[in-house]
Amino acid sequence: MDNLKVVMVTGASRGIGKSIATLLAKQGYALAICGTRIETIEKIAQELTQAYDVKVMARAVDVSDAKAAKAFVTETVKHFGRLDVLVNNAGITCDGLAMRMKEDDWSRVLNTNLNSVFYLSQAVLRPMMKAKAGSIINVSSVVASMGNPGQLNYCASKGGVEAMTRSLAREVGSRAIRVNAVAPGFIATDMTDQLGDDAKQNLASQIPLGKLGSPEDIASAVAFLASDQSAYITGQVLHVNGGMYM
Repeated sequence: MDNLKVVMVTGASRGIGKSIATLLAKQGYALAICGTRIETIEKIAQELTQAYDVKVMARAVDVSDAKAAKAFVTETVKHFGRLDVLVNNAGITCDGLAMRMKEDDWSRVLNTNLNSVFYLSQAVLRPMMKAKAGSIINVSSVVASMGNPGQLNYCASKGGVEAMTRSLAREVGSRAIRVNAVAPGFIATDMTDQLGDDAKQNLASQIPLGKLGSPEDIASAVAFLASDQSAYITGQVLHVNGGMYM
């Protein structure tokens, strides 16, 4: 049953990642969550445990480090005895025009947004194959399909995530492991809160539904792909963008 499953969520300290962890905890999943600051992620774990009476393991993990990412998976499996769902949500931006982009800004974004997805996905395959079941869900972005000026590194990383999603789905489908991605559009987070009202209105005007999405909108899509309700879905990118990209 779903309420016995263990889910790993990276980048769970705020925004979309925190909303994903919160909804899954509400649905009864046990959680292994990570972020960059131990104080923040442990506070979230405590809040989820108290609110929903679920088991939550929290760690500070640099997912762009292969050894650290793999160690987090190993510890999770040892702690819970299983790992059913991986949500690769951790991501950063270092925006800048291509002709001025620093090599370090390119590498940091690719390491965090793309390499980490490979490290963690590779690490969870063995326990999922042993269980003959599993779901890997990668958080991408609408800009992987649309492109976005000033985000060459970010767009490349998310495009790579979607290509990896399809390729891995073909590799492990015969083992009953599903691999999908969720591609958010413009979402109201603490990053967009820093924009002025005019900027927000301009963003909303580009969306057929006329408003920015919420982190909870993305969390609901992830929860669907984590559940048995999506048992026959793999290798797909689920766009959650209010019609911004069709």
